[in-house]
Amino acid sequence: MTSSTTVHSPLRLYGRSGELAILEGLLARLWQGDGGALVLAAPPGLGRSALLREAAAAHRPRGPVLHADARGLPAPEALRELAAGRPLLVCADDAHTWDRASRTALVSMVRSLGAGSRVAVLITADDGPAFAGLPTLRLGPLDEDAAAALLDRLAGGAEEHPCGTPRAFGVTVGLDPVVRAELLREAAGNPRLLTGLTRRLTPDQLAGRTPLPCPLPGAEGLLAAHADRLDGLPAHTRALLLLAAAAQEHEPAGAGADALLLLRAGTRTGLPRDFLDGVLFGSAATEGFLQRAGSRVHFSHPLFARAVLHHAPPARRRATHELLAALLAETGERTAVAAGPPLLASLVQLSCAAAGPDHALAARLEAAATAPYPHGERSSALCRAAALTTGPPLRSARFAAAAEQAALAGDPDRARALLARTGAAGEQSASPGLAPYVHGLLALRTGPAADAHAALIAAAALLGPYDPRRGLDALLGAAEAAWVAGDAPGYLEAMGRIDPAPYDRAFASYRAGMCAVLAGRTEAGHALLRQCLDPVDPAPAALLRAGVAALVLGEVAAACRTGARALAAVRTAGPDALLPQALEHLAYAELRAGLHAGARAHALEGLHAARRTGQPNSSVHLHAVLALAASVEGPAEACAAHCDAALTGAGPHGLAQPATLATWARARADLAAGRSDEAAARLGPLVRPGPRQGHFAARMLAVPCYVEAAVLAGRGAEEAGELHAAVAEFAGWTARTADPQAPAQLARCQALLAPAEEADARYAEALAHHARAGGDFERARTQLLYGQWLRRRRRTREARTPLRDALVAFQRCSARAWAERAAGELRAAGEQGPSVRPATGGALSALTPQQQRIARCVAEGATNREVALRLSLSPRTVDHHLRNVFAALGIRSRTELTRLLGPEGP
Repeated sequence: MTSSTTVHSPLRLYGRSGELAILEGLLARLWQGDGGALVLAAPPGLGRSALLREAAAAHRPRGPVLHADARGLPAPEALRELAAGRPLLVCADDAHTWDRASRTALVSMVRSLGAGSRVAVLITADDGPAFAGLPTLRLGPLDEDAAAALLDRLAGGAEEHPCGTPRAFGVTVGLDPVVRAELLREAAGNPRLLTGLTRRLTPDQLAGRTPLPCPLPGAEGLLAAHADRLDGLPAHTRALLLLAAAAQEHEPAGAGADALLLLRAGTRTGLPRDFLDGVLFGSAATEGFLQRAGSRVHFSHPLFARAVLHHAPPARRRATHELLAALLAETGERTAVAAGPPLLASLVQLSCAAAGPDHALAARLEAAATAPYPHGERSSALCRAAALTTGPPLRSARFAAAAEQAALAGDPDRARALLARTGAAGEQSASPGLAPYVHGLLALRTGPAADAHAALIAAAALLGPYDPRRGLDALLGAAEAAWVAGDAPGYLEAMGRIDPAPYDRAFASYRAGMCAVLAGRTEAGHALLRQCLDPVDPAPAALLRAGVAALVLGEVAAACRTGARALAAVRTAGPDALLPQALEHLAYAELRAGLHAGARAHALEGLHAARRTGQPNSSVHLHAVLALAASVEGPAEACAAHCDAALTGAGPHGLAQPATLATWARARADLAAGRSDEAAARLGPLVRPGPRQGHFAARMLAVPCYVEAAVLAGRGAEEAGELHAAVAEFAGWTARTADPQAPAQLARCQALLAPAEEADARYAEALAHHARAGGDFERARTQLLYGQWLRRRRRTREARTPLRDALVAFQRCSARAWAERAAGELRAAGEQGPSVRPATGGALSALTPQQQRIARCVAEGATNREVALRLSLSPRTVDHHLRNVFAALGIRSRTELTRLLGPEGP
C-alpha cells in the first residue's frame, strides 16, 4: 500500500454526472467526520478506475489518500493513526483480483469502521459476488450522447482523452458519419473499447476515405481483461462457456444461445449431464457469466462472450465451431431443411471455424443467403462470406449484398457500415450498381427524395444487364422518390424505363395505368388500374401497389382491404423495413374512409416502427397522417405538434406529399376552432396554380376545406374567380374518382358559393349524396354549414335540426373540437340542454349563448371583425353584444375579459 499526496488535474468523465454526485456526497460526509464505504462495480472498461482516480484527486486537498493492495491491510486503529486527525480516503482498485483471504480482510476492515471513524473506503471490482453485502454502485454503459461526446474528443486530436491515454496521432480528424455510427455501435457504451477502436484506425479510415477493416481492431486489451476471470474457473464451466459463446455466433444479435443445442453439444463433448442440467435448466451458478431466459441462455455482458472466444486456444475454438456446425446440420436433416438450401446456421459455424480465406465456403454462404431466411441472418451470412473472400471485386459485391439485407432488416446504420467496406467509389466490383442501389434505398427512407431518385436511376442503368430484379426494384424506388417529392415528370421517367414484358399482367396494368393518370389520360389510366385491385401475388410489394391503385381510383374500401392484407403479409414474412410503409398506407386509406380512430392507431404503430428501423422519412409521412387524424379527433395541440414534426422533416428532404397533408390538417384544425381566415391562408397556395401548389395526388382533397374557409372568412366576393375555378377543377376530379364522399363535397362547395335562392337545394343535394356514401364526419360538416347558413338567414327553428344532427355525429366520431363548434351554433340558434351547455359557469352564466361565444373569441385575442367572420355576424352586431358583455360582467376592457376567461378565471 502507498500513501499519495501528488495533485493531478481532474480528467473529464463523460456521462458520469450521477456517479460523480454520489462520490461527492460520500466525500462530503467524510470531510464532516463521518466515514463510509462504497463499491464501484462494473465489467472492465466502463470507467470504475477513472471514477476512483477522480475521487482521490478531489480528496487530496482535504486529507491523505491510501492506495491499498493485497499485500496487507492495517487494522482500523492504524488507519485512524495514519489519518492523524484528518479525513482519510482508502482506495482499493480492482479488489476482485485479490486472493480470497485479502478480500475477506478488506471486507472485515470496512465493517469494523463505525460512525465517526473519519475513514472512507472506495473499492472497485467486477460485478461478481466478491463484495456482496457492501454498499454498491453499479456502473452501466455510457448513454448515446455521452459516448458520442467521448468519440468526438477522441477523434478531435486532443492531447489526452478522458481515460488518460495519449492519442496515437495528434491531428484533428473529420469523423465520417458512417464510421461514427459503426464505432458507437461496436463499443456499445464502453469507453475503454471506444478508445481502443478509435486509436487503431487511421485518419483516412476515420474520415471514411478508405474502408474500415473487418473485424474492427482495438478490442484485444479489453477482451483480455474480461478473460482474466476465466482462468480460475473449473474446467467444466470453461468448456460450457466456450460452447455458449460459440453457439451465439449464428444467432441474431442479443438472441443468446439455444439451451437444447448446448445440452446436445455438452453431452457430445463429455460434460456431465447433471452439471449441464443444473446450469442450463436448474439453479447451478456460473460465476455470474450466464443467465437463462426460457429456453435461451445469455451472457451477462456481451463482451464476456467475445472474451471467451478470444481467450480459447485457436484449435479448440475451431473444434467447437465444427461440432456445433455438425449438430445444426443433423437438426436440419431431421427437419427436412436440408432438402432445400443448406442450413445457414451450420454454414455460419463452419465460417467461424475457418482458419483463413475459403472460397468454396464463401460461395456456399452466399448461395444459402438467397433462401427465405430473416434478412438480418442473411446479412450476417453475406458479411462472413465477404470476410472469407480475397478478391476485392467479389468481396465488395458481397459486402454490398450484406448491406442490402441489413437495410431490409430495418438496420440502416449497419447497412451504411457494410457499404463503407465495399471500397472507394468507382472501384471495380463483381456486381456493378449494387452498392449505388443500396445507397439509393437508404436515401429513399432517410435522405432527400431527389438524391434517392437520382441514385436509383443510376443504379438501375448499371444493374439492368445482369440483375433485372434489382434493376426493377431500383426503378420502382426511383418512382416512389419522385412521387413523394411531387415530381410527376420524374415519376414518369422512372416508370417509363421499366419493360413490363417479363412481368405479370397486374404489374403491367399498374405501370401503364399510373403513367396514364399522371400524363393526363385519366379515363384510360383508371381502366387499367381497375385490373390491379385484387392481386393474385401475395407479396407485400404487390399488395401495396394494389392499395395505391385503389386510392388513385378513389376506391377507399378496396384500399382498406388491400392495405390490411399488405400489413398481414409484412407481419408474416417481412421485410421489417417495409412495416412502417404498410402501416402508413393502411392508415391513409382509413383516413379517406373516415375511420379516424383506426388510422390513428395504425399510424402510431407505424411511427414507432419507423423510429425503431431508422426511417425518418417514414416518420414524416406518419406524422402527417396523425395530424390529419388529430384535426378531426383533437386535441388541437396534438394536431399542431404532428404538423410541426411533419413540416420540419419534409422541408429539408423535399417531401411534398406529407407537407401538403400536414398543411391541410393544420387548416382543418383551424376550421374546427373557427379560425377560417387562417385556414384559407394556409390552403390557398396549395390548391391554386403556382410554385407553392400542393402535391398532385393530395391537392384536390383539400379543395372542399379551402372553399369552406374562404367563404366563412368573407373572401367569397374578392376571390370569387379563384374559388369557382377550384370548384370547377374539383368537379372534374369528382367525375373521374370513385371516392364516395366527393359528390357530396362538391355539392357542399357549390352550396357555399351559390346565391341564396339556390343554396338550399345544393345543401339538400349534398345531404342526399352523404346518405348514399355514409361517413359521419363529412356528413356532419355539411349539416353544420347548412345549419349555420339557415341561422344566418334568421331561420333559427329550421337551423336547429341539422345543427343537432351535426353535434351528435361529431360526438359519435370523437370530433371534439368540431362538436364544440356545432354546440356553439346550436346555442346561438336558441337551443338549450346538457349537450350544448357551455362548460364555463359563474359570471358567464348570466350571458346569452351568443354573448358567451363572443366573449370567448375576444378573450382569445380576436378582433371584432375576426369574431364577426368566425360567428357569421356583422361587426356592428359583435360590438353591440360586447358592450352588453362588459356591462353584465362589470368589466371595462378586453384585458379584464381575457383575465376573467384565462387559465385562472372561471
